[in-house]
Amino acid sequence: MDGALPDRIRLPFDFDPARLAAALALFDPGDWTRHFVRDNYAGDWTVLPLRSPAGETHPIRMIGAAPEAERFVDTHFLDRAPFLREVLGAFLCPLRSVRLMLLSPGSRIKEHEDPGLDAAMGRARLHVPIMTGADVEFLVNGRAVEMTPGSTWYLRLADPHQVTNGGADDRVHLVIDAVVDRWLMGQLGAAG
Repeated sequence: MDGALPDRIRLPFDFDPARLAAALALFDPGDWTRHFVRDNYAGDWTVLPLRSPAGETHPIRMIGAAPEAERFVDTHFLDRAPFLREVLGAFLCPLRSVRLMLLSPGSRIKEHEDPGLDAAMGRARLHVPIMTGADVEFLVNGRAVEMTPGSTWYLRLADPHQVTNGGADDRVHLVIDAVVDRWLMGQLGAAG
């Protein structure tokens, strides 16, 4: 794997923001689970699993895959939102965990690193913003990543990163953990 990739790459995938928002509206408040690493954030950060490790049924284990997990399956939540399944179908690489992640107004994810989330190490985290705004600040290595609804981004989150939602609305991203195979490395290399 090429270790020289930048810490952020805008990928050549754009999804209809209105359809993404309509898909998001198909979920109920009770479907979301509070993020379990409470030391990493202040405020309200919740997660809804769309793909999780095979055999997991407990909400916490569905939203946080152990590093040794190898087999991932779609959850019943994905059945509610065919457009999100269509979005995932655009990625022609193996997908691991896929989650919707919601950061409430006034909340922040504290600076931290996610070891292993580096394309050079074979794992990539892709973000598709669904709801965001000018008052949301996502920093990687201390520099802002300007993301608009429907865009697609690779972020090297093995590096220091943090998010602040200073706006009045929820910030929601579709977060895709993918295996970096030849197809995805080609996308990253062509876009970077």
